[in-house]
Amino acid sequence: MDPLSLPKLKQHNSLSNIIAIFLSTMAMLSKNLHSTSTPLQLLLVLLSLQRLFLFQQWNWNPIFHLLLLSCFFLVYVLRVGALAFKPPSVYLVDYSCFKPPSTCQLPLSRFIQHASSIISFDSQSVEFMAKIVASSGLSEQTYLPPALLSSPPKSHQREYIKEAEMILLPLMDDLLTKAKLSPRDIDILVVHCSAFCPSPSLSSIIVNKYSMRSDVKSFNLSGMGCSAGAIGIDLAQNLLKTNNNCYAIVISTEILSAGWYSGHERSKLLINCLFRMGSAALLLTNRKEASKTSKYRLIRTLRTQTAFDDKAYLTAIREEDDDGKLGVTINKGLLPAAGELLRSHMTILGLKILPLTEKLKHVVSVIRKKFKDKEGEIYMPSFKTAIQHFCLPTSGRALIGEIAKGLNLDGRDVEASLMTLHRFGNQSSSSMWYELAYMEAKERVKKGDKVLMLGMGTGPKCCSCVWECVRPIAGDSNKNSPWRDCIHLYPVEAVSSISQT
Repeated sequence: MDPLSLPKLKQHNSLSNIIAIFLSTMAMLSKNLHSTSTPLQLLLVLLSLQRLFLFQQWNWNPIFHLLLLSCFFLVYVLRVGALAFKPPSVYLVDYSCFKPPSTCQLPLSRFIQHASSIISFDSQSVEFMAKIVASSGLSEQTYLPPALLSSPPKSHQREYIKEAEMILLPLMDDLLTKAKLSPRDIDILVVHCSAFCPSPSLSSIIVNKYSMRSDVKSFNLSGMGCSAGAIGIDLAQNLLKTNNNCYAIVISTEILSAGWYSGHERSKLLINCLFRMGSAALLLTNRKEASKTSKYRLIRTLRTQTAFDDKAYLTAIREEDDDGKLGVTINKGLLPAAGELLRSHMTILGLKILPLTEKLKHVVSVIRKKFKDKEGEIYMPSFKTAIQHFCLPTSGRALIGEIAKGLNLDGRDVEASLMTLHRFGNQSSSSMWYELAYMEAKERVKKGDKVLMLGMGTGPKCCSCVWECVRPIAGDSNKNSPWRDCIHLYPVEAVSSISQT
């Protein structure tokens, strides 16, 4: 409201005049000030109002000065209070990706030979798995743990623990070294692994190995599938909102030897063909000083699921076969269910992050189709107007292609996902960090860019994280990167072309 539009007061002011001045002044202060306004800026506005009162000859009555001071005090307290209660920003200081030793590499020829030597597999099962692996988009350099490379595969609790320590301990060492922190500096620890949930938990194993503090808040998630990586970040973010000046480590892993299937059902053999070794650890913090040294700032997280629907719920489920052998059944309805889930998730996310112009275009096209041109197409908002880089689920080329089609992404947008699937296979919840490492190794992520990480897992459930790059990271991206010795060989054109299908 323009201050000159304030009602002129008569010599004897009524209560309504006073109320009108108070409300008008509050409206002006609220309109022109922000939560970052300084006391000096507030005083300047106050003085301008005082000059107005003098001009209108209201200065003779001290009540007007009292009103001004009350407005100043109330608005400033409200603004400062809003700023004080705003949750602190969550930053990604750094992250590490595990690269298995070359002795764990599994070329297709070795995979077929190894599978053929396993008594529990018949010739039809071996032939089926060889066909799936050959058409999956995986390279000759993916990895399986030592327990599964033994003949026969070792599927015992002791082997699961060995695999966990083989992955998690070097990963923790690398991350703490990068951040120059001690294990006792960590306040929150979140570990998630879908197939293996020992007692004591994986998080307790890490606390024990590193002699972490007695008050460290440790959490262990299991059964969350490929979406667990983003869910772990969401959990850590919520913890950091209520605990100030903290460091949180989130570890995404999968213990493959615990999820290996040794039966004959084809719907369960798919897991053996696509999943490979991989793990990632990331360091989050809400410390203010981290804004200058961290790589990314977490802007938003979103979680949706359709576990309430029986048909969707049963599309991927761990169960025993007729012979009592445990495995994960992948049903044909998985892709349609994933499509419905993704459509619902991205609709909600789009409302939160897309620019207003994209939303208006969509609304106008819907109205036009309904009332004017029933044959016309509905405009699909472009997420590329808000997001520069995409880390998608690496559950297979078919799923990557469907997501790309639904979001109108081109080959370059899904390149990191396809190349990660090719080089490392499906690493479950940790794949998104290998994708980000790929983009950093290619020096594509610039300051101010936004990155969307999308995780989809059994349930089905979907979780996404939106990050903003807060500093230039070119130059330090190849330090202990899983791509450091092969990034010059990518992208592989034969694999990239699949993104267009």
